Order: sequence, then C-alpha cells, then structure tokens
Amino acid sequence: MNTGKKILFITPPFHAGVVEVAGAWVPLSLVYVAGAARKAGYDAEIYDAMTKKVGYPEIRKRIEESKPDFVATSAFTSSSPDAIEVLKLAKAVNPAIVTIIGGVHPTFMYEEMLSLTDSIDYIVRGEGEVTLPELLNAVSTNKPLTSVKGIAYKESGKVAVTPNRPFLHSFDAQPMAWDLLDWNDYTYYILPGSRLASVCTSRGCEQECTFCSQQKYWNRTWRGRSPEDVVGEMELLNRQYGVDVVLFTDDYPSPDRARWEKILDLLIGKNLGMKILMETRAEDIVRDEDILDKYKKAGIIHIYVGTEATQQESLDYIKKDLSVEESKKALALLRDKGIITETSMILGYPGETEDSIARTLELAIEFNPDFAHFLAIAPWPYSDIYKDLKSHIAVTDYRKYNLIDPVVKPKNMTLKELDKAMMDCYRAFYMNKHAEMIIEEKDEFKKKYMMTSMKLMMSNSFIKEKMGSLGEMPEEVKKILESKD
Repeated sequence: MNTGKKILFITPPFHAGVVEVAGAWVPLSLVYVAGAARKAGYDAEIYDAMTKKVGYPEIRKRIEESKPDFVATSAFTSSSPDAIEVLKLAKAVNPAIVTIIGGVHPTFMYEEMLSLTDSIDYIVRGEGEVTLPELLNAVSTNKPLTSVKGIAYKESGKVAVTPNRPFLHSFDAQPMAWDLLDWNDYTYYILPGSRLASVCTSRGCEQECTFCSQQKYWNRTWRGRSPEDVVGEMELLNRQYGVDVVLFTDDYPSPDRARWEKILDLLIGKNLGMKILMETRAEDIVRDEDILDKYKKAGIIHIYVGTEATQQESLDYIKKDLSVEESKKALALLRDKGIITETSMILGYPGETEDSIARTLELAIEFNPDFAHFLAIAPWPYSDIYKDLKSHIAVTDYRKYNLIDPVVKPKNMTLKELDKAMMDCYRAFYMNKHAEMIIEEKDEFKKKYMMTSMKLMMSNSFIKEKMGSLGEMPEEVKKILESKD
C-alpha cells in the first residue's frame, strides 16, 4: 500500500581522490534502504551527487524538483561534513522536510553530529533495512519514537537514543532498488565501456584490527548470504542491467571456505562473463591455494589483499592477525595465477620516521604487488586505536580523515614531511617498480589493464594536485602510455 509520501536519498558531494581514479561506484547502502522504504509503501528516489560530480546548486535543484517528504543521506567520517550540508540544504529548501542520516560515522558519533546542527532530525544507527521503514512509519503516523530501535534524535533539546537493533539474522532476498540508479553513471574506467555494480556477499568481520571501522560497526560478527542468493543477484544485474563488472564490497567474503567455494562453483556454472573485483585476507588466499584456479574461472580478475604493513611489529601493534610471510606468499600465489594484486601500507604512526618509511617502501617493492597504496593512518574517533593516537592528532577537519591527507603528526616528522614522504613512495613505486612490471608483463590482458591504470593515474586531477607529477618515466613506458591502445 502506497503511503503517498516520498523519500529522496542523496549521496554527499565528497571526493577523496584516489578512490575515484579507477571507477564510478554504486552507492550500495542506498540501494538497500531505498528498496526497504519502497517495500514499506514509500516512493523513493536516489540522487548520486558524488558519482555525478555535481555540487550544492544541483542538489538544491533536485530537492526542489522532487518535493520529497524525507531527505536521507549516509556518511563515513570524511564525508560527514558534506552529508550535514546536504541536510542543511534540504531544510533551507523546505523546513518541513524530515531529514535522516545513517552510516558508520553517525552510528557512533550521533551525539556529536546532533550537537553540530539542528538540520538532522533523525540518525539511523546500524543496519537500516528494518529501522528506516519503522522510523518513516512512526514519523508519518505520530507513533512514539521510543518504539523504533536503533535511532537517535533530539527531544526537548537533549539527545535521545533508543536501544540497539539486533542485526538481521539473514539478508538474503532483500528488496534492492536497482532500478532507481542512473546506470549510465557506473563504469570501471580501467575497462572502457564496462558497466559496474556492487554486490555485498557478507557483512562484518570477526577480526580485531584496531584501526578498522568495520569490525567495530558489526561488533566483530560475520554473516554470509547464501551462495544462491549472491549469484542470483549477479545474474539479475547482468541480464537486466547489462552489468559486466562487479565489485564485492565485503571486507571479508571468504572466511567460510565451503560457502565461498560454492559461490565460485555457481559462478563457473553460470558462465556470466562478469569480471569480479574483491578484497580478502592473505590467510584465505594461502588456504585456498588448491582452488585458486576456480577464482580465475569464476571471473575474479583483481584482489585487494590487506597487508597494511611490511613489518611484523606494526602488524602486531594494530592487532592485524597476519604474518609478513603470509602476505608475501598470498601475493605470489595470486601473481602466479595471473590475478591482479593490490595492497596498501599504512603510514604515519607516532613513531614513524623517514627511515621507517623508506624501509616500508623497500619491503613493499619486495612484496611485489601490481598496485600499492601508501596511506595515512586515519584516527576514526570511535576506533579502538583512537585513544593511542589522540594526543598526536594535529588536524580536526573530518574531511581530511580520508587516508590521503596526514592528520596524525609523528613525534619526529612534520605533517608536511610525512605528506612528502608518502608521495615519494608513490613516485618510487609507480615510476620504477610498476613501470618495470608493465614492460615485463607477458599476459596481454594484464598488461593493458596495468597500462590503462597508469594512464588514469597520470591524468587524474587529484594526483596532479597532490604530487605535481609522479616523476620521470622510463622511455619505453612513455611510449606505451602514449599509445592509443
């Protein structure tokens, strides 16, 4: 039954730079909650301002044209200031619009966010598929808000918070609002002409990495969708929307080997011709050495392996239950199967020095991934590591908590020195190691993939602004990058 009310979901116009070099990504969380709202009888729209690369004037126009009863957005820490601005704008267009925000940062920082502005009416904490429709119904029918678990709001000038909502027992067969997306917006730039979607095969992680927001958000739990539900959704995306590249958004899709292998087997059987990008832990790659051929046959072309550090003491410090040797072996196994590898190193801890960064770079090159990132530690204000870093935090603008800009000052380095050292790592890796890998690569698909990636990095405005230029390339690589293929 249609309620006659409309909710407009808007992504904040936030841009972090490096993440957007490779592709235009689907706002998957909004596809879930928009589907849930629509199932509950509300008209729903999604305006992906982030992907469309539009600003507040365009967002204002969309709100004016849509005339919604509710405006909702979602935020992580670095996008939270812009998310607040979106809701302020909604109130400026029409003070009667009810504003809602969810996501990782609001879930934990609801008191701070409600103290920053009067433009947030309600915060959805945790999973929103059940909470949001209940909240919409309560507001629409003047039902007591205390009946809705998992929300925060202001009442008589004070913050009110209802009990946590238990996680969904299963999130199979959720009503996904795929038809609300402008599919022409979503593509994986490295594969020109592709149509890109995101699929979540599981939620959560049982690890305890102290820098991570996800294990905190999911309370160190893990739930996997059934293999049939995952592959059924991929088949729908492929046949109905022409999707040929899928990002598995899970932090950790593969802890249950039997379930994971069933997903691979179903994908191989369906033979959808879809290419898959994903992330997982090094230990699972090592565990799956005997079935890595299935990864390739299922369509997996690119795996991000979260190594985070090249030295065991750093891994132990952040409680990353992993050994350096395990990371090396995982990357080597994937490389042998022709699967593209990507990893990252977290820099900028209080004890960081130019020497320790140089050592990290040296070992990152030794790890031999196809792609490497050198990221600044971001002290999420709700993370386990925050208390250890708090006295070293030199920047309080959440927009800078983007893994790119240093916000934690090491004892023996300035932020400017740290920033330069990080960029020097990028230059050294991509102008030397990466260039060498392009020249030597025999696999034509992989060579073209890496070449296109390099071209994107070299032309990206963020890279140019941050680094000036990556540096002087070997002549042979210049010729490759200048080619039109």
